[in-house]
Amino acid sequence: MVKASAPAAPNLVQGGIAADLIAVLAAVTSGDPRVLTIQDQCALPSGPFELEHRSLQAGLRAWVEAQTRLPLGYVEQLYTFADRDRGGPGQHSISISYLGLTHEQPVSGAHYASWRSWYMYFPWEDHRVGPPAMIEETLLPRLEAWASAARDASVEQDRRHRISITFGRDGRPWNEELVLQRYELLYEAGLIPEAARGSLPGGIRNSTPSVLPDMGQPMILDHRRILATGIARLRAKIKYHPVVFELMPATFTLLQLQRCVEALAGRLVHKQNFRRLIAQQELVEETGETTPDTGGRPAKLFRFRRDVISERAVVGTKLPISRA
Repeated sequence: MVKASAPAAPNLVQGGIAADLIAVLAAVTSGDPRVLTIQDQCALPSGPFELEHRSLQAGLRAWVEAQTRLPLGYVEQLYTFADRDRGGPGQHSISISYLGLTHEQPVSGAHYASWRSWYMYFPWEDHRVGPPAMIEETLLPRLEAWASAARDASVEQDRRHRISITFGRDGRPWNEELVLQRYELLYEAGLIPEAARGSLPGGIRNSTPSVLPDMGQPMILDHRRILATGIARLRAKIKYHPVVFELMPATFTLLQLQRCVEALAGRLVHKQNFRRLIAQQELVEETGETTPDTGGRPAKLFRFRRDVISERAVVGTKLPISRA
C-alpha cells in the first residue's frame, strides 16, 4: 500500500460556490486496466480548483503531480456535476471530473492509495473469457423481477427495453461502451450498495434497495459513477483516436498492444484483423529490435509514430471485436 493525499474539501470560489476536481487516473499493467484509488480503494483522487490556476486542466495536473508524483499524459474532461445536494447547507458545489492516462508507479503523499483493477468495481464488464456467469445467474433474474414489479405496463416495457439494450438481450449485441448505463440501471433497480444512499446526481432515483452480494467494490459519494463514465469514455475513444499509446511503454510487441486494447474494451479482438488495421493506418513502426520474452521465437518491437496525429485528423484502432 502506498500513500497519496485524501480528497480535499471543495474550494470556495465565489459567492458560496465550491469547485473541486475529481480524477479518473487510468493505467494498464500486465494486461489489467487499473485505476488509482484512495481511502482503502473507496474513492477517486480529488482536489480543489484554485483561482490562481490558469485553467481547470492546469489545476488538475498541479495537484495530481504534487500529491502523487505521477506525470499525466493525456487528460480530458469527463463531466461536470452541479447539484445542490453535493455541498453543505447553503453551499452550491460543482464537481468536475477528468480522465487522465498514465503508467502505474508508486505514489506518495499523506493518505493511503493504491492501484486497483477497474473490474474490481465492475465485475460484469470483463468479457475477455466470455460473459461473466453473474450476468445470467444473478443480474438478469433480479433485473427481470424489478421490471415485473413496475407500477404500470408502460414503465415495465421501458425497463425491459433498457435491460435488453444495456445487457445485449433479445438478439442485441453486447455494447462495451454502455458502462454508465449498466451501472445506472443496476442502481435504479436497487441492486448495488450505493442504492441505499438515495439519488444519483441528475435526479436519478433508485428503487427500494435490495443489494446483491459481490456487486463490486462500492465507492464514496458518486465516485463509482464517475469511474463508469471514465471507462465508457476510454472504451469509445480507443476506437477513433490512438490514446491507447499513452498507456503503452516506449517499445512494445503487437501482442502487447492487442492485450492492452482488449483489457480496456473488456473483450477480445480478432488478432489478424487487428494487426491488419494497425498496419493500414500506419500507427506504429518497427524499431529494428526484438524481444525474447514471448515464450516462443523473438517478437519484433514497435513504437508509436507520434507524427500520425499531425498527418491525420482522426486515427484509431477500430477494435475488430471477436464474435467467437
